[in-house]
Amino acid sequence: MRADENLTITWIQCNLFWEDIFANLSNFEKWFDRIDQPTDLIVLPEMFTTGFTMNAASVAQEMDGDAVAWMRTQARKLGTDIAGSMVIREKGRFFNRLVWAGANGALYTYDKRHLFRMAGEEKVYSAGRERLTVDLRGWKIRPFICYDLRFPVWMRNLENAYDVAVCTANWPAGRSAHWKILLQARAVENQCYMIGVNRVGTDGKGLRYSGDSAVIDPMGNVLFQQADEACVHTRQLSFSALQKWRKEFPVWMDAQSLPSEI
Repeated sequence: MRADENLTITWIQCNLFWEDIFANLSNFEKWFDRIDQPTDLIVLPEMFTTGFTMNAASVAQEMDGDAVAWMRTQARKLGTDIAGSMVIREKGRFFNRLVWAGANGALYTYDKRHLFRMAGEEKVYSAGRERLTVDLRGWKIRPFICYDLRFPVWMRNLENAYDVAVCTANWPAGRSAHWKILLQARAVENQCYMIGVNRVGTDGKGLRYSGDSAVIDPMGNVLFQQADEACVHTRQLSFSALQKWRKEFPVWMDAQSLPSEI
């Protein structure tokens, strides 16, 4: 499928209500009202329904629950795809799962591969085993979740398997320098657009988040980055610019196939 020349992506950087699913869903509807132009994809932060919590048993949703239904309803209503992660219970296990609801009714999922052991995430949640690539208007988009950003093998873009990497996160302010460096590094080494979507505010554990959500182009240029303030941002990406860089500087042709992390 031939990709459309431009792809428009919107992300929302805001505070989250601690472990209050319906307050967060209501709040995001207000943010949707602030989007002032057509967009192909809206990206929400990691665990956008609760904040980054280890209290999975008390907040988990099923795939046929209210939060996923809300995403599907909003995607149809707005005529755009919506993606973000939430706590999901499935077959007796918990997952930090990115749910992607298509405007056309399609539903895709990606379970976080790398669980943040410094918070004990691996003791509560089960790790994912499969990467996800979504075709949107001919663009190949691959989502990742927060801690995944530190693992270049998992994000390796062999044979230009994807055009845009999206990383949805709850990345604390104390390590914001790492976030900024890694977003640029992943864009440069994978010759792709990199979209990083983080939250702001302070969570129920007292951790502060500075946001720093960003759009990085395939050469590593920061096209937009916002610190500290809640905001909504929409950016149009150019497919011809991506292809031109890959042709002029074809690093991807010399990449070795590496053993899978699975």
